[in-house]
Amino acid sequence: MGKAATEVKTIGLDLAKNVFQAHGASASGEVVFRKRLRRGQVLTFFAAQPRCLVAMEACTSAHHWARAIGDLGHDVRLIAPAYVKPFVKRQKNDAADAEAIAEAASRPTMRFVPVKSEAKQASAVIFRTRDLLVRQRTQIINALRGHMGEYGLIAPQGKAHVGRLIALIEDPASDVPDAARPCLARLVVALRGLDRDIRELDREIRVRASQHETARRLMTVPGIGPMIATAIEALAPEPASFKSGRDFAAWIGLTPVQRSSGGKERIGRTSRMGERTLRRLLIVASGSVIRWARSKGMPEDSWLARMLARKPPMLVIVALANKTARIAWALIAKGGVYRAPIPAT
Repeated sequence: MGKAATEVKTIGLDLAKNVFQAHGASASGEVVFRKRLRRGQVLTFFAAQPRCLVAMEACTSAHHWARAIGDLGHDVRLIAPAYVKPFVKRQKNDAADAEAIAEAASRPTMRFVPVKSEAKQASAVIFRTRDLLVRQRTQIINALRGHMGEYGLIAPQGKAHVGRLIALIEDPASDVPDAARPCLARLVVALRGLDRDIRELDREIRVRASQHETARRLMTVPGIGPMIATAIEALAPEPASFKSGRDFAAWIGLTPVQRSSGGKERIGRTSRMGERTLRRLLIVASGSVIRWARSKGMPEDSWLARMLARKPPMLVIVALANKTARIAWALIAKGGVYRAPIPAT
């Protein structure tokens, strides 16, 4: 067999914390090598390999390794784990995973995840941090409600009413048992600290939005404020990664799942695949837009009024979030600012 037949063309790399698995394949798919690599050996190994396609699953540290291996001259591709799974043969282990990655990367119709720059990843940390702090704040609020409910001390739902419970905890004359008061006071201190940290992050997000030209253009769209504008800029791939606004909305997870068969179209709920943070922000913002439109009134012939007249409110909220995502993609890809449609006369 000639050298060209066994020359490595694709390397599937199964990432891990310490021990990596590499699978080399020729242009015809023949196995060239299977090799285990320690973390410190990875870059040395790839530096000695001829320029080829290196594929990895898009997971923790994948973008870091993609940048590092790409700097060595290789063509690096990231694949969503869900697209690799069908290529795993029978038993699941590191070697089988690496082989499946190489096999998936060789498919001509495979979809790849764009490699993010270090700056792009760094700009997304603020949203991940804020999400974590908001979840922790919700946990503490729920804990306070649960503990105080044990003593018949109840407050209406909503974060704005938690102050009533805090006032009871801090009032020495209230019915809160003295043995429980110190622990509850610690939760109050933690809650106030989280509130302060979240406000500081919100302030930083507003500053970033005011300084970025794309974010300022996105904020001309109804329902997009500093939070969503900077989130799109930080979390979304380059607009060229998508053929249309619908592809961008699908990546966020705002398009319905299809279970069509036999020529009959069956459309289900939204897929919820993709970027969870952006999807949640867009849906929450769409709900606010609809509540504002209902309170202020809207033209009867507008798209939103027609949708609300014949569809359930939650469906309209998701549809509006989908529409907002498409508009955002168009502004990023084509430039300009949002201009409201002129009603027909």
